[in-house]
Amino acid sequence: MNAPTIRVLYIDDEENNLNAFKAGFRRQYEIYTAISAADGLKILENVPVHVIIADQKMPQTTGVEFFKSIVKTFPDPIRILLTGYTDIEALADAINHGDIYRYITKPWNDLELHNSIKNAYDAYKAKIDLRDKVAELEKTNDELNRFIYSISHELRAPLVSAMGIVNVVKMENLFHSSGEYWGMIETCSNKLDYYIQKTLQYYKNNKLVNENTPIDFKSLVAELIELYSYTDRETNFKVNIEQDIPFIGDAFRIEVILGNLISNAITYQKEDEQHKIVDIQIQVKKDVAEISISDNGMGILNEHLEKIFTQFFKSKTNHGSGLGLFIVKEALNKINGKISVSSNLQDGTTFKIKIPNVK
Repeated sequence: MNAPTIRVLYIDDEENNLNAFKAGFRRQYEIYTAISAADGLKILENVPVHVIIADQKMPQTTGVEFFKSIVKTFPDPIRILLTGYTDIEALADAINHGDIYRYITKPWNDLELHNSIKNAYDAYKAKIDLRDKVAELEKTNDELNRFIYSISHELRAPLVSAMGIVNVVKMENLFHSSGEYWGMIETCSNKLDYYIQKTLQYYKNNKLVNENTPIDFKSLVAELIELYSYTDRETNFKVNIEQDIPFIGDAFRIEVILGNLISNAITYQKEDEQHKIVDIQIQVKKDVAEISISDNGMGILNEHLEKIFTQFFKSKTNHGSGLGLFIVKEALNKINGKISVSSNLQDGTTFKIKIPNVK
């Protein structure tokens, strides 16, 4: 396989240096030379150069100044500085700003300069490859975004229709007319709808950038209770929210966190419990909101407490999706929140959460 053609531009105000460079390296590289920075700029505008070598001491501009001037317009070529004297401040400034790849003292050593050009070209290739990969990933990510939203809407449209039919059957008192079939359809539809919603929550949580806005916990909790309590109207809620100061946080993720925990507290009640209770306590402080959500439900086995935040984990005592608490933990990680849990099969479960107030 033929070696790639490496295009090198050398800028120097001394023509003897230009001729010597061209004579020494013309067999190994495609060489372009310029007697001034202005001439070098003209070449850059017409030739896709890989490596630029410039002398530091030139009449109109220094090599460092030239490199700085082309960083934005020609960011890809790798830059090497030739200097015949030690200008530590200029070199340090150039290196710190990423304007040069390395510097070589004059008169140069052919082997050292040759190795520097080869290494610079490898750095150029790595930079271009990385940019191409990033562009490819961005394209794939955009396509995935469109696919996720499209498929979720395409799935939900017929699903909502099916759930609507079940509701019509209920209204006409025909729900039990075909044995357990309508109940099975309703259960499967609700489960599928749940999975679609959790998938979207997980996806949005991973993709969305944090957006902090004022949070009114009283209205938020009231809305979530109204939203999720329809599944079991027998559950009683004890709510105590102390918020005398403003709280700023990520509304989407806080809603996801509280919504999943409230939904779970309702869902995992004991079927024979006569007094189903969900206790929600929130205290907003200057730096943090402390939240406690408790239920007197079926509880979680001690050996499962460390696993409940794992994706798709299901215990023997409850048969959830294994997504809700995983999404809660992921959302808390995004906003630097913390969560702990205590539970037993007799008294139920308590989740305690701390969410930073970014005000």
